[in-house]
This record gives sequence, C-alpha cells and structure tokens, in this order.
Amino acid sequence: MLTLYFTKYGVTAIFVIVLLEYMNLPGFPAGVIMPLSGVMAAQGNISFPAVMAVTVAAGLTGSMILYAFGRKGGELFLNAYLKRFPKHRQGIEKNMEWVRKKGARGVFLAKLMPMVRTLVSIPAGVMKMPLKKYIISSAFGILIWNLVFVGAGYVMGDAVFDLLEGVNLF
Repeated sequence: MLTLYFTKYGVTAIFVIVLLEYMNLPGFPAGVIMPLSGVMAAQGNISFPAVMAVTVAAGLTGSMILYAFGRKGGELFLNAYLKRFPKHRQGIEKNMEWVRKKGARGVFLAKLMPMVRTLVSIPAGVMKMPLKKYIISSAFGILIWNLVFVGAGYVMGDAVFDLLEGVNLF
C-alpha cells in the first residue's frame, strides 16, 4: 500500500512524509520512508540524487519551521509545546544545554542522533542561534542522516522491496 503512494505521488509523497517527521509530527515514519525511497531509486523509479535532494529539503524545511517557532515565539512557544508534549521536556532541556555549550557543532551532532535530531530545532530558535549557522549545521547533519537511510534502501534494493510488498503498513 505504501508503495502505491510512492508510485502515485512520487517525490511529493516523500517530501510531505519526511517534512512531517522532521517537524516531530505524527505521520509515516521517516525510518521506513527514506529506505523505501532508496529502494524506489534502485529500481529506477526516481533518481538517487533526486531522492536525496527531496529528503534533505524536506528535513531542512521541517527543521526551519520548528526553529522559526522557537525563535519567534521563544519561551511562549516552548512553554506551550511542553504543555502539549510534556514527555519532551527533558529532551528539550538537554538540547538547550547542548546547543548552549556546543553551538552549531551541537546542532550538527544532534541531527545525527535518533529522537534528539527533531527536537534540537526549537531550542536553537529559542536561543536565537544565528540563522546561517543553524541552516549550515542542520543541512549537513540532515544530509548524513538521510544518506544513511536512503542509501541503505538503495543498496538493499529489490530485497527490501520484496519484503515490504507483502506488508500492509498503512
């Protein structure tokens, strides 16, 4: 069923699903979508560079949205977010300390860590990290993270496709 969405909507589906994941919103898990998009590239349905460009653009867009919320709304947004998602408090506080200590290098490294990678954008915005540094450090971290997942799907190719074909994920 998931492959049907990819066939029908192509890069648009990949972009939207990865965007939602990077915004830390419920949706299709990017850990499934990115490898599957790599599989689609291996089968020739889309080029590997196009998949990488789309997933990085989606990841950076989602990250920038959370950064903007943090920057514009600052503490007000952060408090509202934590009220809505109280389980994220510890992670966000840890991320704020990480960003405070490590700066852009911390954002880059955080983008390579599960769960932390989507939460680091809000503290970076709240702390008003310079936009250029935020974009560059995020883009490189997102590129590496996505390359691992899309690349795994691409390398595994038909074996992953055959495995997922029999599974109705949604």
